[in-house]
Amino acid sequence: MKWAKLGLILKPESQVDWLATFTGPSFAFCQGGETEISIYVTGRDSRNRSRIGLIRFDMEKLAVREIMPEPVLGLGEKGTFDENGTGYPWLVQDNDKLFMYYVGWIPAVMVPFHNDIGLAASADGVNFKRVSRAPLLPATDQEPLGTGSMCVIKEDDKWRMWYTSFHRWGEDGEHKHYYDIQYAESSDGINWQRNGDVAITFKDESEYAIGKPSVIKHQGRYHMWFVHRGSMYKIGYASSEDGISWQRQDQLMNLEYSPTGWDSEMLCYPHCFFWNSELYMLYNGNGYGKAGLGLALLESW
Repeated sequence: MKWAKLGLILKPESQVDWLATFTGPSFAFCQGGETEISIYVTGRDSRNRSRIGLIRFDMEKLAVREIMPEPVLGLGEKGTFDENGTGYPWLVQDNDKLFMYYVGWIPAVMVPFHNDIGLAASADGVNFKRVSRAPLLPATDQEPLGTGSMCVIKEDDKWRMWYTSFHRWGEDGEHKHYYDIQYAESSDGINWQRNGDVAITFKDESEYAIGKPSVIKHQGRYHMWFVHRGSMYKIGYASSEDGISWQRQDQLMNLEYSPTGWDSEMLCYPHCFFWNSELYMLYNGNGYGKAGLGLALLESW
């Protein structure tokens, strides 16, 4: 793979409350061959609370046309799993309904935070309503610590999800959270069956965090981009014949840190999408997205 970086396309905007301090994990929603696409963005306000907002982006001019002043998915009710933040959007069109899968988070006591996956729906792509005030994937004995960033694809009558599953937290003062990518299936996109299928896990003891899967099916094969980290996040790649058993091939990724600038220290949170028959990638740079959101184009496969 040969990726060409197209540059920084969005950074925090102090005049927009939901985007004041952070431009994080994002999702590009394309309709037909239209030049303007919708990008759903995880932003943070001045109080470090994350919410999902919307921008309109011109793919030909590589320029933001509009930043919606209000988030499309705000904070949950006091006491719920997403009372302090919503983020990591992933959207699926199902007939006349647009599903938005997202991560809700709350601060915790013995550990820094707790994450769970939520679901909202919309008829117009702007006004979203929660399908439930509870997490989409309830805690189980196998997964008691929460779930995170996800990718969902609908294939005929089967819904497929690749999602982040938390395994354990590090020792006191370590602030490490150990998680990898697991797999689930559903018949309706709401009720999910988890069988403990692991999609991508740690390659060695130096890694402790693998997440933010982005999966496409192309020419009969599944392709996944994801983040992995030891000391710092970087984007990895894997492929699969069935979407369940994956072959990790990070060496094919060929997207490197820049010598200087906004993505010189971190490459994270990929979202790959087709536009005009070409494959693009949204990704974040330094500071987990604090430095902004960038775009890359796959020049050769």
